[in-house]
Amino acid sequence: MENLFLTNVGLPAETVRKYNNDLVHLFSLYLNLAPDAIDEKSVQSLADDCHITRDEAFAQYLAAIAGLDTAGRDRLFFRYWLQPAIKELDPAPFQADAYFQNIRIEPRKRGKWELRTEALRPFEAFVRDDFVITGDRRMIPQIGFFKEAYPFPAVLENGREWMTLLPNEMVTTWPALKKAHGRVLTFGLGLGYFTYHAAENPEVESVTVVDISPDVIALFKEQILPQFPHKEKVRLVCADAFRFADTEMAGNFDFVFADIWHDAGDGKELYLKMKEYESKHPDIDCTFWLEDTIKCYLDESLW
Repeated sequence: MENLFLTNVGLPAETVRKYNNDLVHLFSLYLNLAPDAIDEKSVQSLADDCHITRDEAFAQYLAAIAGLDTAGRDRLFFRYWLQPAIKELDPAPFQADAYFQNIRIEPRKRGKWELRTEALRPFEAFVRDDFVITGDRRMIPQIGFFKEAYPFPAVLENGREWMTLLPNEMVTTWPALKKAHGRVLTFGLGLGYFTYHAAENPEVESVTVVDISPDVIALFKEQILPQFPHKEKVRLVCADAFRFADTEMAGNFDFVFADIWHDAGDGKELYLKMKEYESKHPDIDCTFWLEDTIKCYLDESLW
């Protein structure tokens, strides 16, 4: 079977950049306006009738919604950009995560912040991982769907999801968790997913969490932290991340994970500002949430 990521499409660089931009725009519109517009019955029927996978059937329906001519003028765009971006995921590995298994979220509000459980509908689309950049500079967002409903915990600010435990938030945190060691500092609290797993790591001595919101910290302390097996490793600090970095990073930490942006689109400036501390403290291992995708946004040669 053809590997669509390794295939060199052989298009001019300006065409590749145009298609990169078109694909990001298409997914942005779909995810924000109608992420559940494609239903299970339609996808399964098309997959059965045409003897194709549900991934491809989903992609075909999305192309139809976008008005693409997949057999004609938009054939290459569909084949080498849109289709490889779509993947059906198995929910079991995510639901087996220790945080999912051991932490219970009860609905609660404090100020503009709220903890609650939400759910994806069957076949509702979501971002599943960082962008993939192919050898010929195609930029492929990673979009997923589940066949069944998928409940997940979320923390919201003024009704807007700030942090969730959807696959993207989990998968893009795993690389940092694999590297965490010693005295760990993390900027950004959310649901405490990184904090939970870092505290469970025997190679981690302590986890200092810096968040600017006293309400987020209060919700976490009241409901989530008491459920941590190794809560004694966790120290919560209400402070501005950059002010804390200016005064407290040097000599006090071995590993830093920065996660203070909502997504890659709005995180570019904060990421660049936080990266400055990496060069100031070469003795500290620094990692940054969604770094690969943010680098794509910053790379003008891709757009």
